[in-house]
Amino acid sequence: MTDTAQDTASMGREAEVFERIEAFRRRRPRLLDEVVTLAHGAGGKASAALLDAVFLPAFAGEAAATPTDAAVVPLPSGERLAFSTDSYVVKPLRFPGGSVGHLAVHGTVNDLAMMGARPLALSAAFVLEEGFAIDALRDVVADMAEAAASAGVSIVTGDTKVVDCGAADGMYISTAGVGLIPMGREFAATKVRDGDVVISSGTIGDHGTAVMLARGDLALEADISSDTAPLNGLMECLLAAAPSTRWLRDATRGGVGTVCNELSRDSNLTVVLEESLLPVRPAVAAACELLGIDPLYVANEGKFIAVVAPEEAEAALSALQHHPLGADAVRIGEIHSDPPGIVVLLTTLGGTRIVDMLVGDPLPRIC
Repeated sequence: MTDTAQDTASMGREAEVFERIEAFRRRRPRLLDEVVTLAHGAGGKASAALLDAVFLPAFAGEAAATPTDAAVVPLPSGERLAFSTDSYVVKPLRFPGGSVGHLAVHGTVNDLAMMGARPLALSAAFVLEEGFAIDALRDVVADMAEAAASAGVSIVTGDTKVVDCGAADGMYISTAGVGLIPMGREFAATKVRDGDVVISSGTIGDHGTAVMLARGDLALEADISSDTAPLNGLMECLLAAAPSTRWLRDATRGGVGTVCNELSRDSNLTVVLEESLLPVRPAVAAACELLGIDPLYVANEGKFIAVVAPEEAEAALSALQHHPLGADAVRIGEIHSDPPGIVVLLTTLGGTRIVDMLVGDPLPRIC
């Protein structure tokens, strides 16, 4: 066989492998479990299976074929309202860099911001365990007030319920938020194009690692703080410099690896990440290596992944890096059209590996 024929045969086998991988990845996960597990709350394949099998058929039908961080509700005036809700069950309630109160505000504000919305108001509902200290409650509420003030949003309504001792692990908080989307703003995976640039607004894995170490179960000590922060101001900064921004997502549960898989699935394009460019703090990298966890899958609470047009990439990075929350913003990869629908990582060893979506999260209850 000639070299040309061998090369052709090799390319054919490679194409067949990618075709099989794509076909497998395109299959929506099926719900086979008979009871709820922690994996169902982790944002990966198990979460998607629960969503597809239980919630979407009952509530959304075809309306949410591509789930997003917030719903977009058209108003009679022609304006568009972004509406989001979330619950916070983090353990422990306080951790280096923040608390459940900070998360409850930042998480909902960020979900609105990732739709391009300017947050207007939040609601807050508390489930408190009998015996929970009033002083601890005051501290968490003060954290929420501080977080709301820094995000420029008001908490305008709420509710409180108390359950039996042992039924709520101290405190659970649910928040909902609304915001207005300015005319002309629309982020969608369908807008992403071959050659677009993938940007991280900062270091990854900080929040999940900080919470994991704060639990004290691992006898590890490191100077790592959560990155929890409101991203609406940083989002506005990005759009001022890169008005053609295609897609935004905050990399919370499941981390960067999961949101990139959602992007590749919804756009039918390939996200190519470069391992040497991934911004991981040395302490976070060391903790993850000791525990056998990939930082790509560790949660963040104050970082987003953006896809921008190549001609706007430098302006976007410069603008982000001049904002206090974006000082560590970097380009981490780009979008390719072939092979379609996967996430690949170019390793520091010169190889390539596929970054799949995890079934569950190695760090449950981190938000």
